[in-house]
Amino acid sequence: MKSLTSLWSCTAQEMAVRCCTSATHDIKTVMSRTEHEGISFLAISLANFGKATQKWLDQGFVVPSDVPEFKRAPGRRTGLPAFMQGFLGRVFDPCSGALLSDPDIEAIFAIRQLTLMFSKIAFSGDPLSGTSLRQSNPNQVVSEEREKLAMSAYVQCEQEVRNSDASLHPRFMEDFKRVSKVLFGEMFAGMESSISMHSLIPKHGPGAVAEKLSSNAKWNQQTWPLRMQQVFPADRYIVPNISYMDYSGQKMLYSPSAAVHLRRVGSQTSVSFLEPGAEIPVRVIAVPKTLKTPRIIAIEPTAMQYAQQAVFRLIRDHLSRDDSLRMMIGLDDQDPNRVLAHLGSLSGELATLDMSEASDRVSNQHVLALFDGFPLLSEAIQSCRSRKADVPGHGVIRLAKFASMGSALCFPIEAMVFLTIIFIGIERELSAPLSCEVVAKHYRKQVRVFGDDIIVPVDNVLSVVSELTAFGQKVNASKSYWTGKFRESCGREYYDGNDVSIVKIRQLLPTRRQSAAGGSIVGFANEVISAVSTRNQLYWAGLWKSAGWLDNYLGKLLKEFPNVAPTSPVLGRESALGYQFQKLDPYTHSPLVKGFYVHAEPPPDPLEGSGALLKCLLRLRNWDAFDVASVDDEHLERSGRPEHVNIKLGWRSPF
Repeated sequence: MKSLTSLWSCTAQEMAVRCCTSATHDIKTVMSRTEHEGISFLAISLANFGKATQKWLDQGFVVPSDVPEFKRAPGRRTGLPAFMQGFLGRVFDPCSGALLSDPDIEAIFAIRQLTLMFSKIAFSGDPLSGTSLRQSNPNQVVSEEREKLAMSAYVQCEQEVRNSDASLHPRFMEDFKRVSKVLFGEMFAGMESSISMHSLIPKHGPGAVAEKLSSNAKWNQQTWPLRMQQVFPADRYIVPNISYMDYSGQKMLYSPSAAVHLRRVGSQTSVSFLEPGAEIPVRVIAVPKTLKTPRIIAIEPTAMQYAQQAVFRLIRDHLSRDDSLRMMIGLDDQDPNRVLAHLGSLSGELATLDMSEASDRVSNQHVLALFDGFPLLSEAIQSCRSRKADVPGHGVIRLAKFASMGSALCFPIEAMVFLTIIFIGIERELSAPLSCEVVAKHYRKQVRVFGDDIIVPVDNVLSVVSELTAFGQKVNASKSYWTGKFRESCGREYYDGNDVSIVKIRQLLPTRRQSAAGGSIVGFANEVISAVSTRNQLYWAGLWKSAGWLDNYLGKLLKEFPNVAPTSPVLGRESALGYQFQKLDPYTHSPLVKGFYVHAEPPPDPLEGSGALLKCLLRLRNWDAFDVASVDDEHLERSGRPEHVNIKLGWRSPF
């Protein structure tokens, strides 16, 4: 705890000098309240203050009642809170609280950095006392009470989705079907053709599955939902099949004996077909998000995830071929959203919207309407959709939502649903139906969806928000901006064209070093890795004194903490002055530096028989269908995410 407040004090002093003010009173406040309230003050109370200031920037004036935990300045009923008054006074009028006509950008950055610095910190233990339990349970970052509340909220959200489906006027669904055909009709037709030719390429990802199988064990598929047979026949998708040897448009040469071997191995594969009532439900769990609230995800059954990956690849490939859609929907590139957010902060013509519980509020009824008129595609998506969820404390429930986070199809399909609703809102504003030509000509550079981050024209934002609400979505008002000059999207924040994005502390700072045989450091490796990353982010953000504070802290902890290039495997200090080296490799004569590097090895997970053959054939079929981490010479011996991440001391390249 003391290390966190010391780092905060260093950053506060550094920003005070840059903003020509004083942070003495603010430092005393943080020290005192952290001592009494624990880390919850840094991660929750201070973060709430930061979120309120973002709201004030957007609306143009301060509302002290938004932060009741912080007192007003002495002798004033209006104006600014006493906390951080020196910084706030350079952005807002000290008397009226109104936004200044020319606010200090440095002060805006300082306020955000100092208040939101710990808003995403992962912490295990007692938030009040600061007692850490990370040795006993490094993944526990929220209390059991908060996890129970999150599970109850998940079930409540499910009921709200059902109620929304029942109350939605049929006219809205007709509009939804019509607009979805305008946007995606051509793309969906191409996808239908691909499915009819059984050209989908399935894949097992590195993540967990509901059956708790290891990474390679997934390839020995034992069960297959009967309702997937029509689109994903088991003899083609989970039995080693000679068709998988067709890759890059060329047939592999194989002997008749090879074909006989494939048939023999395939005949030995035993698969149990599951009736709908016997299907395995998704396993709902809580994972770290913030100290205040966990993130709820659903772990899919093996067969579902395997088929979902095939459909995801199909969607991604067809989206990339459509000039308009690839500009309006992002699946892996956040930069276009950030560019538009920057332009929106500068011109005021684009709004940034953030959705609450975005995945859990996409109704399956909306997905059925989205693919209306494309029966084969709709069946493919519905057949690999899990219908039930096992929620801790609530048992197995039937799902009205399409899918929770954890499904491979959740992200792309929620984006398509959101885009359809957005253009329904734009139609309402224009009082005229949209065509493909109008969308391509006027909107493909103004509308963008990346998950729950949405960008739309300000002229249409109220109508879009209204339609999203009508379809059961919840717009997060505290993180949506369109009236002022502040914009936020995909982890980047801008004010009046200036980047005011901040550096966030993700984990507690390491406090001691534990050595093991071979020079490895275990126990706090993740915290060391995170602290080094934070140090380098602070440096490149121009917070050099704060980076220097961490240099001193980590230097004492690690002993070896050299200057390295950003691409170096060594955990070290990045610098505009370049890297250092201590000796040359005796064989290659390349520079070497002594430092700690990350050591993470996939766990032993041997795979043989038909599962190994299927994995190798799919690997040949298309390299891109596999995760980079799984493509190596030992992938049949070791596979999956490392159970432990260590750091080791050794000689490595500084660049």
